[in-house]
Amino acid sequence: MKIKTIKSKKEYQAALKRLDEIFDAPANTNEGDEAELLTLVIDVYENENFPIEAPDPIEAIKIRMEEMGLKQTDLIGIIGEKGKVSEVLNRRRKLNLNMIRRINKRLHIPPSVLIQEYKLSA
Repeated sequence: MKIKTIKSKKEYQAALKRLDEIFDAPANTNEGDEAELLTLVIDVYENENFPIEAPDPIEAIKIRMEEMGLKQTDLIGIIGEKGKVSEVLNRRRKLNLNMIRRINKRLHIPPSVLIQEYKLSA
């Protein structure tokens, strides 16, 4: 097993192919260890070459709501009254600092995501 950092698209494709071949290898075997290391090396290459941008604050809230099985009414008290929740989720009102703090605390969305700029609907 000889694993090194990936420096080109060709090496990346070869690493993906090899990982596909040994993906189901049992843990604590040579191939299992190789698969684990390849996964890490591939992840580093992908993060450097194919970065995924964080969603805007409203999309992040909607994604987390879906993950947690929440409805719009579940955000009453976190964002504010029913009308304020609707305005925020429909991009007619910006999040304020108190909302961001409560959303972070209750929905565990990082403040760095919630403070990003986003456009309001016309």
